[in-house]
Amino acid sequence: MVPPWVPPPMPPTPPENGDNDSPADGDNQDGQNTPEQGQPVSQIAPAEPAAPQPSPIAPAGRFRGARSNLGRFASSGDSRDMRRGLRHYVRSGYGGRGPAVGRFGGTASTAGALYGALSNVAGGQPAAPGSPLDPVLLAGRSAREVMDAVVEAVRPADGTQDAEASRAAIKNALSELLTMFPEADLLKLSEDQRTFAIERFVAIDVYRRLQLDLGKTIQDKAPTATVGLARLKEVKNYVKETVASAFRKLRAAGNQVTTARVNEFVRSALSESFQVFEGYAG
Repeated sequence: MVPPWVPPPMPPTPPENGDNDSPADGDNQDGQNTPEQGQPVSQIAPAEPAAPQPSPIAPAGRFRGARSNLGRFASSGDSRDMRRGLRHYVRSGYGGRGPAVGRFGGTASTAGALYGALSNVAGGQPAAPGSPLDPVLLAGRSAREVMDAVVEAVRPADGTQDAEASRAAIKNALSELLTMFPEADLLKLSEDQRTFAIERFVAIDVYRRLQLDLGKTIQDKAPTATVGLARLKEVKNYVKETVASAFRKLRAAGNQVTTARVNEFVRSALSESFQVFEGYAG
């Protein structure tokens, strides 16, 4: 249940001195004597490496609260139910905003790769041999063909749902960029345009993950297929507004999206966004 890019859980912290459960002085938990005071370090046998921790198993029914509230939202259109559903999605479905940011680590990694690719092309840096973003191969290509090349360079297909969702999110983000900046050249984007592309990618990637998890609930509970699509669009717009607000907040605090810090910036934006979702109290 845990994607491969999620870091393993941290090992338990050893008890502090004076803890009633700590072993007695001179004994370790295996019943062996510890080295005596003053024994040379070279004579101490190295500790065996700790066994790898098993991946945590997602609890049963973790999306129950999210499904219940989003189902009511699909039926009634009450935005309060939508926000309650997103609160349960983060809090119960992913264990809170901290674990949720970890689970969306792939979004931050892909955002970093996207920003790096767009920056390298805009800066005229030579592409690697055979790269889809080789300027020679892209000369005279349409905007759609350039977008396809960016997708292939940043997130090659690997047959997983996460990859397909991210590929679609990249293309949608670039399409929205061209809508916002009709005169933009995808091969020569300005810093503000690249930041906008990253912002929209993050929002759309989060929405597509949510759609994979809970989209069927909204479609099934909506009175008609048309209403179901309208409800999904409302969720998407809310996610986009929340992520955009997080980006603005971080930039107002003096943080900037750069090639070296884009991953950190995106993780902070995800944390801010998930805090909004989790903290809804309506």
